[in-house]
Amino acid sequence: MIPALVLGAGIGVGLWLLATWVWPHRPALSDRLTQISARPSAAPIVDADDSVWVAAWGRIFVPGLRRLGLPGAAIENDLRITGRGTNTHLAAKGLLAVAGLVAPWLLQALFALSGLSPGVQVPLLAGLVLAVLGFLTPDLDVRAKATRLRRDFRSALSAFLDLVWITLAGGAGVEAALHDAAAVGAGPAFGKIRRALRAAQLTRTTPWDTLRRLGEELGITELAELAASISLAGTEGARVRASLAAKAQALRTHQVTDAEADAQSATERMALPVTLLFLGFLGFIAYPAVIQVLNGL
Repeated sequence: MIPALVLGAGIGVGLWLLATWVWPHRPALSDRLTQISARPSAAPIVDADDSVWVAAWGRIFVPGLRRLGLPGAAIENDLRITGRGTNTHLAAKGLLAVAGLVAPWLLQALFALSGLSPGVQVPLLAGLVLAVLGFLTPDLDVRAKATRLRRDFRSALSAFLDLVWITLAGGAGVEAALHDAAAVGAGPAFGKIRRALRAAQLTRTTPWDTLRRLGEELGITELAELAASISLAGTEGARVRASLAAKAQALRTHQVTDAEADAQSATERMALPVTLLFLGFLGFIAYPAVIQVLNGL
């Protein structure tokens, strides 16, 4: 009964995904008119690239997953900082889920050819578990990479703040200091900052507004705070050199704290194998005595 229910549910989900891909959802006329009359939103500063073969093989899953509200705002920010496209991410989720669901049945077929038959329940449960793991694996991978890239971005941002502070101390203006500091640095973080400043020039907007948008898109609050501090200097003439130096020092202190926490965590992980080895050694020594006691009872 349970295999039949699961098989029927899987067929229903597959048919629903196929229907959403063949006949995509069409919004109501009132919604379309609202979108046309509304002010167009600004294009994202950071563009993400879609993998051709993943999007091609898994495009059938994209409309249905988007109808479910995936991937979500937090995952979209993580995708922007990693440079992975949303369609690629959703297609990978669908492909890995299907691969995890089908893999146990392929093993079941190999066992059947060799004369072994573990039954239907084992590949069914294993397929469901692997499908769930395959569906969640892209999210976990993107979150881990985004956390690492945000930490690297904060490290580059502290150097960027020092360069801006030095340039301002030399008598340059705010916008000139931002462009000169961004042109000196190298790496993905400085590349994103240069792209934001270039977008500000092309759209004739203030660079601090563009940096604030970049911080919101990437989920880096320190960049938004930097934009707020620089905007005071650009609009009200406030002296922000001391504020920028303090922010750079705070970022470096935060980096040192994170490094110490990582080192402490690594130390604790290294103690686990030693503890297991010690317990195994005690068991090896105590095994003969325990066997003698048990045989004497």
